[in-house]
Amino acid sequence: MKIAIVGAGYVGLVTGACFADFGHDVVCVDKDQPRVDALNRCEVPIYEPGLVELLRSNLGAGRLTFTTDLKLAVAGAEVVFIAVGTPSRRGDGHADLTYVHEAARQIATAVSGFTLVVTKSTVPVGTGDEVAQIIATTNPEADIAVVSNPEFLREGAAIEDFKRPDRIVVGIEDERARAVMTEVYRPLYLNQAPLMFTGRRTAELTKYAANAFLAMKVTFINEIADLCEATGADVQQVARGIGLDNRIGAKFLHAGPGYGGSCFPKDTLALVKIGQDHDSPMRLVETTIAINEQRKRAMSRKVIAACGGDVRGKTIGVLGLTFKPNTDDMREAPSIDIIQGLVDRGAHVVAYDPQGMVAARMLVDGTVDFADSAYEVAVDADALVLVTEWNEFRSLDLARIKAAMKSAVFVDLRNIYRRDEVVRHGFDYTSIGRPAGAIADGVPESVGAAGEPL
Repeated sequence: MKIAIVGAGYVGLVTGACFADFGHDVVCVDKDQPRVDALNRCEVPIYEPGLVELLRSNLGAGRLTFTTDLKLAVAGAEVVFIAVGTPSRRGDGHADLTYVHEAARQIATAVSGFTLVVTKSTVPVGTGDEVAQIIATTNPEADIAVVSNPEFLREGAAIEDFKRPDRIVVGIEDERARAVMTEVYRPLYLNQAPLMFTGRRTAELTKYAANAFLAMKVTFINEIADLCEATGADVQQVARGIGLDNRIGAKFLHAGPGYGGSCFPKDTLALVKIGQDHDSPMRLVETTIAINEQRKRAMSRKVIAACGGDVRGKTIGVLGLTFKPNTDDMREAPSIDIIQGLVDRGAHVVAYDPQGMVAARMLVDGTVDFADSAYEVAVDADALVLVTEWNEFRSLDLARIKAAMKSAVFVDLRNIYRRDEVVRHGFDYTSIGRPAGAIADGVPESVGAAGEPL
């Protein structure tokens, strides 16, 4: 099947590479000529495990190409996916549909024969109607059906999520689309991925509802972590205790410094705006957003408290900058607020991240010094703060870390380490939602998270 994808960003790249790997002929379109040239050389502008290898394989096989010529790509396609950005609109938080509308207008001038136009971007309810209207107005002769097919990809695990999805949601209003979309995803049938057909507006809302629910789940366990600290309970054991209930599930019950990234912050805000527009307020989501913002700022105060209440003139080492491991994405990362809070109180911050420092320099450059390793971060530091749970931070040589530091204060905002292990090496250890002792409720502290990273 011939597929065109408008937009060669994160979603477009992963979608295009995976569809090509299924055997489809895929052309990805982007307006940025240098970006297109780089991608055709298999130079990938984002970090996503396995993506370079997937691009290289399918570029070499001729199933995947990149171009700036939208008309050429769309004219030969049976299915056109719109995978452009929908950032929060400045000033009001609504999803900005400028790129989606522009893509629809350009597609309208290029379609040839019956074509599915599929919105992969995260868009508000009713956007499919707008896309259909734009295409009909621009080209009344266009024979198209507009479909909503939201993505459910986790950064750092996107390829696995695409190839082994929990579900594939397809919103249609034209029955001709059902057979075509079934064929698009036919290679996944061996994995028994459920293909769920709904109305178009239902599919659009499903994406927002899913992300908002997960954001609420993260925020809930973070508030439980605060209560655990106040009562002497262990949030990891609480998370395990509730997560074993299959009505709740263990995923996204990892207490930490708050959620960030490209999806949860903008999608929760957009859902609130959709609710307001339809006089159906999303009060739980509104509260979730407020709590999460407060939590990120509160983490810097937690670090300051661990340092005796004053960090002026002290060097604080920060391990991890991206909003989660296995990505270079710094959007809405908790580290930004934590670092700013420390700098505002007079601290000198030194940071290291395996993939995020290029992006971080554009956000915090001038206020932070960057190191080349976790051990370099520790040199002469008064405190070490673990913010992002990269694998390389999970088994640090604590004796080496302590020997390099000026003062042995370790703040673990991801609960990676056992308290008894860290304290045995001479550290003053602070974590999230766990009691001061190494044993809680007669059960040893577990290693790592109760759920999975976002």
